Amino acid sequence: MKTLLLSIFFSLILSLVFGAITIPILKKIRAGQPILKYVETHKEKSGTPTMGGLFFVCSAVIVFIVLGGIKNRIASVSVIIGLAFLVVGFLDDFLKIKFRKNQGLKAYQKISFQIAIATIAGVFAFQNGMTVFILPFSKQSVNLGYFTIPIVAIIFIAITNSVNLTDGLDGLAASVSVVYLLGVIALVFLQTITLKHLYLMPEEYMGIQLLCSCLVGALLGFLVYNQTKAKVFMGDTGSLSLGGFIGAVSVFSANSFFIPIIGIMFVFSSISVIVQVLHYKRTRKRVLLMAPLHHHFQLKGKSEPQITFCYSLITFVMVLLSLYCYL
Repeated sequence: MKTLLLSIFFSLILSLVFGAITIPILKKIRAGQPILKYVETHKEKSGTPTMGGLFFVCSAVIVFIVLGGIKNRIASVSVIIGLAFLVVGFLDDFLKIKFRKNQGLKAYQKISFQIAIATIAGVFAFQNGMTVFILPFSKQSVNLGYFTIPIVAIIFIAITNSVNLTDGLDGLAASVSVVYLLGVIALVFLQTITLKHLYLMPEEYMGIQLLCSCLVGALLGFLVYNQTKAKVFMGDTGSLSLGGFIGAVSVFSANSFFIPIIGIMFVFSSISVIVQVLHYKRTRKRVLLMAPLHHHFQLKGKSEPQITFCYSLITFVMVLLSLYCYL
């Protein structure tokens, strides 16, 4: 427990320091976020530095390594996966900045990279015997065998894009992710106590908890600069890597099926976009004023802090529900 608290503290401090150094550099090189013209309420955010994900991810990874997390194989692979998605997001952000457009990588390029990383993660899980999935609200599990590879791949693609879609308001994706990651720490802790059969060695679970706590601290530091009015955005650099980290710690701890429960607000972001697009193509009418869902609430007159608080609160409630059967 002391190690986890220290990791949060050191990651927070390092993230604050890196942010203070990085943001002026991003401003100097004009690494501003292009804003979509139809998002009227976001016009004033045009030019805000992006790629803030660089400094909170680097902070988390550095503290993770210094505190010995690199010795934990599963957690280390989780870091590699998160960094792989960071590279994809960085390329996307870089192209947006270079050409001053809201589109970076082409859709097929981005999804191709994501599929490749997600498939590798699925193969790794299968080859290392991580084919067991704990069933939510119970102490039971199911072994999916060969189906693990496509299911894990789909999970990674879904969560990375869902976090990316949720990153639309100041502090939103980061705040929800902090609550989610704290939930994973608590969930893994209780499972190692109450479940008769552990799917990994105890030290591997500790590595996953350590990675989560490093990310929590780094995100808290990032939120200091990302609260309304944001001084920096995480960009796809941050949101895709964050989705990769969340996917990895959930999948490799056998908690894949908890993702749509604890991460229900990420799910709503994706579903709202899918429903909006499909309904508009069929009827030329919109279900929501704007998708993803948080933009609908914004156009309904809710402030960004209000929406962020509600999203985080709902996530917290779902964490408590997920932990209930282990208490």
